[in-house]
Amino acid sequence: MICREVPNFVTTLPRGSALLLSDFTGASFDEEAMRVMKEAAVFDKSHVKKSAWVGAENFPKVFSESLRSFSRREFPAFKTREEALAWLAKD
Repeated sequence: MICREVPNFVTTLPRGSALLLSDFTGASFDEEAMRVMKEAAVFDKSHVKKSAWVGAENFPKVFSESLRSFSRREFPAFKTREEALAWLAKD
């Protein structure tokens, strides 16, 4: 699961500098995936400036709410990769 590797990379970056795009297109989720995502979201939080999701239409609502609550982060969802990238690059 690639999500396990995200904190290893993100935490090498300066605090508050990482721009993350998560593309869930065609992804499936289970409790283990959710646990790993929650841990990663908390662990790398101080290094992340902004995060965006694409393809999250199939992401179970209970999972996304749990992730937001647990990590105390927002994860704006976009319909296309281009929209997400434009939002991340803004500011």
